[in-house]
Amino acid sequence: MSYPIQTAALDWQLIDNIEVPVSRQFGDVYFSKDNGLLETRHVFLNGNDLTERLATLNDFEYFCVGETGFGTGLNILALWQLWQQVRPDNHSHLHAISVEKFPLGKPDLIRALKAWPELAPLAEQLLQQYPLLIAGCHRLSFPEERFSLDLWLGDAHDMFPLMEKTASVNAWFLDGFAPSCNPDMWEEQVLNHIVRLSDHGTTFASFSVAGVLKRGLRSHGIQVTRPRGFGHKREMLKAIWQPSVADAATEKQEKPESLSSGQLLPRIAVKTTHRQKQIAVIGAGIAGLSVAWSFAQRGHQVKLFDRNAPLAGASGNPLALLNPKLSQIEKSHIHLMTITWQYALNHYQQFRAFRPLQIHQMALKESEQLLSLAEQYPHELLTIQTAQCHPLSTQFESLRLNRAGGVSPHLLRDQILEHSLIQFAQAAVEHIIPEAQDTVLYDANGKSLGKFDHVVVCCARQSQSLLSNCPTLRPIRGQVSWVNNTVQPLNMQEAISYGGYCLQFDPENLLLGASFLPGREDDEVLAEDHQHNAELLAKVFPEYAATLPPIEAWQGRASIRAQTMDYFPLLGKMGSDTEIYTFSGLGSKGFLYAPLCSEILAALVFKEACPVPASVVQKLNPQRFQKRLKQQRNS
Repeated sequence: MSYPIQTAALDWQLIDNIEVPVSRQFGDVYFSKDNGLLETRHVFLNGNDLTERLATLNDFEYFCVGETGFGTGLNILALWQLWQQVRPDNHSHLHAISVEKFPLGKPDLIRALKAWPELAPLAEQLLQQYPLLIAGCHRLSFPEERFSLDLWLGDAHDMFPLMEKTASVNAWFLDGFAPSCNPDMWEEQVLNHIVRLSDHGTTFASFSVAGVLKRGLRSHGIQVTRPRGFGHKREMLKAIWQPSVADAATEKQEKPESLSSGQLLPRIAVKTTHRQKQIAVIGAGIAGLSVAWSFAQRGHQVKLFDRNAPLAGASGNPLALLNPKLSQIEKSHIHLMTITWQYALNHYQQFRAFRPLQIHQMALKESEQLLSLAEQYPHELLTIQTAQCHPLSTQFESLRLNRAGGVSPHLLRDQILEHSLIQFAQAAVEHIIPEAQDTVLYDANGKSLGKFDHVVVCCARQSQSLLSNCPTLRPIRGQVSWVNNTVQPLNMQEAISYGGYCLQFDPENLLLGASFLPGREDDEVLAEDHQHNAELLAKVFPEYAATLPPIEAWQGRASIRAQTMDYFPLLGKMGSDTEIYTFSGLGSKGFLYAPLCSEILAALVFKEACPVPASVVQKLNPQRFQKRLKQQRNS
């Protein structure tokens, strides 16, 4: 993929006082002119028997629906509406995955969804989280609804191969424009990946009964029927992957004798234990707090351990800045900093700790490459500023990131620890021992701290003492400074990034950061680090730096970050035969990485859909160094 996302080009037809969008790219309508919502219910909801299946989900059961064309979001909203109507009163969860090559711009999406007033409350929630149109996966979470959506923007040929199969899709909406208008969507490669992401018992439904689709499904042993379609359409497609008929499915079986056109064979009973899990999270920095929140939001009981108070380490600075270094657009869907930034902005907005900001990224090194990003990303995201237009006197141009933010760590901590399913214990875990079906934690005296289904180690460099196979984590000393600047305070809604960074911490104090000293483990506040932070500012804004009080009046905080040798965090299982995981080595990007990485970890632990490409999961795998060493030895 080497291009920015193109939005849908639309014409509009007025039919029975309803505006129906028509794609110029494909020359086809987005939904039935008869009644798009009724067609969705008939074909996709009833075609997958979702009323019965969703209503009977067990406590903590996870159900995943896949879709091949998001379009106006009508199918997803109808699914969500059905979920509201039939969902059981337990901790079951409905998740949807949808792919879209030409997403509607937000104004067009608002216009299209006005056709369905009964869906308006759900449409409003969807629109609030509708992402910037950047390639890759965008996770939209609605925890109060026990509903979530992964919207993958890009060509189905590019997106489906990227998906990591951490969970099977239970039901498919094979949508998109008709095969005659959009043949690429129905090609063998796409269908092969749809089947790869499925399993025995998965169902499929489509308005299309084109031969290419029927033959493709049957080639995988999927049993196809053709019940009556919606409205004037004589037929639709309804299918199920039954292992018992895999060998019998052939081209000649248009309608198997044992199966009527409107019925499917009994579904396969999947033997899975669904229950509340007891989970230990060791380390109460931003990694541990974020993991605890993600797990507790799913209804699981979390015990959070730390030998010190929460945020005692590198996560406890006065303010954290969500300041990504964006990739070139062709890599945006696999670039860790870019994808985590997009999710973090939505995630932190649910907390009172969040402050929306614009960040001026100064064009110091590789300035042309930085400024060129403004032409690659959606126009509302990035703005080039000349030196003359900058709020502070400088000789440098800058790129203004219009969607960023700051997080108050201590306010965030307090709100997370208020969760009824998170219990904090100040205790030093010294040993993690797998025993029978559980994993047991012990302190230095051999006293058991509890038995758990899963254990997640999030304690930075101390992870190495708890995990014998933990890769090397190097220490990096960092010191932030703050100083009274009432003489010339900055705009509270802006921050500046220039190798270091500065922003208004409160109306009276400027926060500056941060020193970066690899190999250092001392955490005393030092005047030389204040001087370093002052010099970084003075190189870009000499006049402004001169207005600040002398170094002797500055305050600060020093802490030790932990970083891997390849700069990617460690995230995942420590061994195939254990339920011990780690999330560590976040370096200086903890608040940026933590929310989405916690969702990835939840996917690995609870067997849910993964919100990032498989290549990203592999880059984060804590066993990656062992695999590389083995490959080097064998080469």
